[in-house]
Amino acid sequence: MTKSKTVKVLVTGANGLLGQKLMDQLRSDPGFEVIGTGKGDSRLPDSWKGSYAWREMDVTDRQQVLEVFADINPDAVIHTAAMTQVDDCEKEKDQSRIANIDAVSNLIEACRTNDVHLVHLSTDFIFDGEEGPYSEEAKPNPINYYGQTKLEAENRILESGIKWAIVRTVLVYGIANDMSRSNIILWVKKSLEEGKTIKVVNDQWRTPTLAEDLAEGCILIVKKGETGIFNISGKDFLTPYQMAIQTANYFGLDKSLITEVDSTLFTQPAKRPPRTGFIIDKAKNELGYSPKTFTEGIGILSKQLKLADS
Repeated sequence: MTKSKTVKVLVTGANGLLGQKLMDQLRSDPGFEVIGTGKGDSRLPDSWKGSYAWREMDVTDRQQVLEVFADINPDAVIHTAAMTQVDDCEKEKDQSRIANIDAVSNLIEACRTNDVHLVHLSTDFIFDGEEGPYSEEAKPNPINYYGQTKLEAENRILESGIKWAIVRTVLVYGIANDMSRSNIILWVKKSLEEGKTIKVVNDQWRTPTLAEDLAEGCILIVKKGETGIFNISGKDFLTPYQMAIQTANYFGLDKSLITEVDSTLFTQPAKRPPRTGFIIDKAKNELGYSPKTFTEGIGILSKQLKLADS
């Protein structure tokens, strides 16, 4: 009996939230050999040392990307690195273009040269939010620059002739090592524990996605060698206000501190699509993807917070 070959997977943006969840799941699976990449050193937990390889790689540096791919010769790359702060993208369009479009062109070239399966992360913000939740076949129409860059990246992949899968996701939340970025659950919990009143919008709908679930969906695509577009998100269709109420309920905090408002109260450089969210039937049927409910997601974060504090 021949021993099945381990699949060599390179992860871009491996220090980020999704990157860390991917690294953890891949390094724990004997079917994979995993190489994390990022602009600088690894910020992954010390306890993981020895279970993964690390290479410094800036995805916007074409030469460096080509050299790393030639050296490592991965079977697949999961591309999570991007400029995702929507308002920053609106204000710094040149930078956003380099990070979200040019970087993808570099990866396409490296994948073509080395025959690598590209799994690319995209977003619900390629849609205008008039008719969500969306299926994979829905027609994109971005209303902010971030969405435009992500759609342009998708189009370059569609035209590339390489083996590809596009993973579209929505409002990813979770906790990662050595990361300052908060999320709605942590923000609501901290604010209410401090007795602060918070204003939360109730006129935008999303299908919030637990980072662990998203990582699992990406890995299922690699395992099965799938190609095409997949919606990988949570299954609950909620407004941020509903998410805040569920968070307060879970932790037994004072809901009366949460004020329901509409999005016209906030002025932001980038427009937000009002109603996105995804229909995830394809991922369930073809990949066996099975995401947690939002309340289950809160429970997972709660356990992780306790572990971090202990």
